[in-house]
Amino acid sequence: MIFVTKLNNSMNIAVNTRLLIRNRLEGIGWFTYESLKRITSQHPEHRFYFIFDREYDTEFLFSDNVTPVIQYPHARHPFLYYWWFELTLPGLFKKLKPDLFLSPDGYLSLKTDVKSMAVFHDLNFEHYPQDLPFWTRRFYRYYFPRYAARAARIATVSEFSKEDIVRQYHVDPSKIDVVYDGYNEAYHPLSEEEKKKTREEYSDGCRYFVFIGSLHPRKNLANLFRAFDLFKKSNPSEVKLLIVGAKKWWTSDIDMAFQEMVFSDDVVFIGRLEIEELVSVLGSALALTYVSYFEGFGIPIVEAFRCDVPVITSKVTSMPEVAGDAALFVDPFSPESISDALYKIANYESIRQDLIIRGRKRKDLFNWQKTADRLWESIEKALKS
Repeated sequence: MIFVTKLNNSMNIAVNTRLLIRNRLEGIGWFTYESLKRITSQHPEHRFYFIFDREYDTEFLFSDNVTPVIQYPHARHPFLYYWWFELTLPGLFKKLKPDLFLSPDGYLSLKTDVKSMAVFHDLNFEHYPQDLPFWTRRFYRYYFPRYAARAARIATVSEFSKEDIVRQYHVDPSKIDVVYDGYNEAYHPLSEEEKKKTREEYSDGCRYFVFIGSLHPRKNLANLFRAFDLFKKSNPSEVKLLIVGAKKWWTSDIDMAFQEMVFSDDVVFIGRLEIEELVSVLGSALALTYVSYFEGFGIPIVEAFRCDVPVITSKVTSMPEVAGDAALFVDPFSPESISDALYKIANYESIRQDLIIRGRKRKDLFNWQKTADRLWESIEKALKS
């Protein structure tokens, strides 16, 4: 039984927290975790109902004004998205009587009159629908334009994504707030001794480039593999490439690019890592290679800055906005362009040091407290609209 109480001047805010899953937080999950952890504790006058689609971990109940609610089924397929958002949530809202429904992953319910706010991280499915399974892309391309129209307010994580939403869905720009991502504060520069120990553990003591993220087609692993092969052919060395992330989205195209490599033995797949291990692996790298062909933000870029690690990233979508003057930019569709950047980092210490200095300045533009403050400002606008 859910008992809903409301004090004077307080608001009841229902939140879609289905991506808060212990040990399985990724980009949107971290955004949800870091922003809500701060917002709920900083605004004790309001009541937050966290709606989970499975058993939850109590670490996600950040403060006394958070009430957890479990609503099945597990919403991890387009048919179950529909069931959860369009059939289950409207009934729950009748019990909770929220003043606002906040959805950090962008999904809304079209079958409720509750005022709603969505966070759209990017619209990659509009530009590269072929990267997603058939029913997933059908769902996204049908519902997200309708979510954009339905939302009282939209937050997004970059000016690039804001402009993309306006262009794709004809949304009034004044309805959209830019709320940049932050970085995990565990990231920090490592000592030379720590770097040496990490390299011994993960790369046989060799220097390495690192990729961190989901192994999704838009992360452009196929061209990264081709570029690394070109680099090794023209620059014989012991340098390796570490790939950090689960093979959830591994495709035949990515696999083919890997199988065609001459230097595939120098590519090390280490799967998902806990945050302590991520800090060590990123902090010991020659550079972060983050050459996606589409990103709404790109959190690893800022985390690399935090670790005093140079960044190689793409000159498209949001990445120049995030990296500013603190990265080597490449054409993600050109293995030669990526290979050239790998060569510069591996062979010119002056370039590495210049990028590290620029990254130290750049990282201060982003943190999760700023994210939480901007998101709360957007929530207040939605509540008043």
